[in-house]
Amino acid sequence: MSRRVLALSLLLLVVLAGCLGPAFGAEGGSRADDRPSSGSSPSSVTSSDGGPGADATTETATPTAPDGNPWGTDPVVVAVESPPGRDVVPLVRAATAYWEANATRYAGYAVDYEVQPDAPNPDLVVSFRDEITGCERTDHTAGCAPYITRAGQIDRPVTVEIKIGLSDASTVQVVTHELGHTLGLGHDDEPQAVMRTGVTLTTLPQPNATERAFPWVDPDFTVFVDVDDAPDPDAARQQVYRALGYYKRGAPGMPTNLTFRVVDDPDADLVVRYADSSPCTAGSGSCGSSRGPDPDGDGASERYSQFTVTLVGIDTAALGWHTGYWLAVAFGTESDDEKPPPFRDASYDERRSEWWE
Repeated sequence: MSRRVLALSLLLLVVLAGCLGPAFGAEGGSRADDRPSSGSSPSSVTSSDGGPGADATTETATPTAPDGNPWGTDPVVVAVESPPGRDVVPLVRAATAYWEANATRYAGYAVDYEVQPDAPNPDLVVSFRDEITGCERTDHTAGCAPYITRAGQIDRPVTVEIKIGLSDASTVQVVTHELGHTLGLGHDDEPQAVMRTGVTLTTLPQPNATERAFPWVDPDFTVFVDVDDAPDPDAARQQVYRALGYYKRGAPGMPTNLTFRVVDDPDADLVVRYADSSPCTAGSGSCGSSRGPDPDGDGASERYSQFTVTLVGIDTAALGWHTGYWLAVAFGTESDDEKPPPFRDASYDERRSEWWE
């Protein structure tokens, strides 16, 4: 039986942070919360890790496989088990073409592939699957293949498992990496642009958090309340709790199963803080900002992992309303006309009323 190695891992989902929606700006005097203005746009964070298209001439070859080709002298026939509704055969061909051009340099022998998607008796099968069943598995495992250094390890057909749902570029990256294992290359071998595990992979396009009815993984939230710098911290904290209670009881149009647990941890899911200045727009009385993973690499979070409500220069009686307004955004209502009634065109006095009743 062939010895398996840990698959290439989907090690990093790009995390984005940015401000959302309108920020409430100053009108002057004590009404520092009454005029909407635009918040700043989310900024994109991405990384590049090379791959099959990298310039191999800049790397030092370190062949680690045996002198002879364990696959023999005939072409290696590769079948493909494609995912429903997607043609991945050209992506597999791109990966095999890379090794046809580079195997001698890095594995120590030449290899020739014939990609025949429905081959009846293939030497190797590239199987696209919902779940990776071989190797050591984690939530981020993207592929798995046997580590082959001698002919006796080959039990035809050899199966290479690939996680479905990756973008074209990342699919080629993973297939190329896993084929490298079948040529006797490990994670520490060259070319590191292909064989290392610490790379950024992206998925096929997914709905952004702002496009989802509920942009969180689950409805159970930890909450960190940091209002010690408010003029009346105890009263400010009670205002925040009233906003949370409003949603816990089932606000109109909002999920009815939300739960909240107040914790002493700034890494909580929801953070409500009183600050000297706004992180979104200068002069804003309140704003909401989010962070979350961007697995498809389009520059926008697909889910929220944290949402922060920042309150600046607002009198205590209105803190609950501002908290509630931004919690509505956090729970999936970008448009004001979709928010619960208290947060639609509320007047100065209404924001300071017992709106939660």
